[in-house]
Amino acid sequence: MQRVVAARLPGSAAFGLVVPPGATTVPATLLADPAWTAQVLERRAPGGRAVDRRVLATVWWYSASSVLVTPPLAGLVAGIPLSARLEDLTVALLPGAVPIAALAGAGVADPTEDLRASLAAVVAAVAEAGGMRERPLWAIATDSLANRLLDLGRVAGDPAAASERARALAAAIGEPLPVPRYEDVGGVRFTRRASCCLICELPSGSMCTSCPRRPPEERRALLQRLSSRF
Repeated sequence: MQRVVAARLPGSAAFGLVVPPGATTVPATLLADPAWTAQVLERRAPGGRAVDRRVLATVWWYSASSVLVTPPLAGLVAGIPLSARLEDLTVALLPGAVPIAALAGAGVADPTEDLRASLAAVVAAVAEAGGMRERPLWAIATDSLANRLLDLGRVAGDPAAASERARALAAAIGEPLPVPRYEDVGGVRFTRRASCCLICELPSGSMCTSCPRRPPEERRALLQRLSSRF
């Protein structure tokens, strides 16, 4: 069924709906296991160097959350329900335990309850493994939901409808998931992020274009340049 969804959404491979060659797959239920997640964080430390575990956990969740929510959100956009239950999901990892795609079985028309349960389970595991609070991880989850629905809305030809759907879905999921925010720059809609992915705190990391740590004027100027690519 996911193949049908992917066929309806051009460029779906870039959104993590197609497992690339060379990737390994694991049951998504492993992402809710604090011990497994702790092992992943240890393997992901750059060059074996000591890095704040909170940073490693946040960066991991930044990519994992985007991959995890993609199938059910793509199903919503395509009109073919795909499951948000961890038990129905398989996650593909590149070397270095980098989440790259997810495969889902058939789902229900309204994925709200399953998304809430899956996000809560994995957020709890990541927070425990990273020795950090859950709330920043929920903020990352809302940005992943907002970004992915906006991406899918663009390829489906209606980003405005997708952003409204993101707001409605997050509101239905409820606290502690923040409601997504968007801003239009140069005629293009972008997510106004609620979170920092902390990639900039890695030894070789840098600040993202849309990072909320940037001064608003600087961020808007960078987004203005980026808008010319759309």
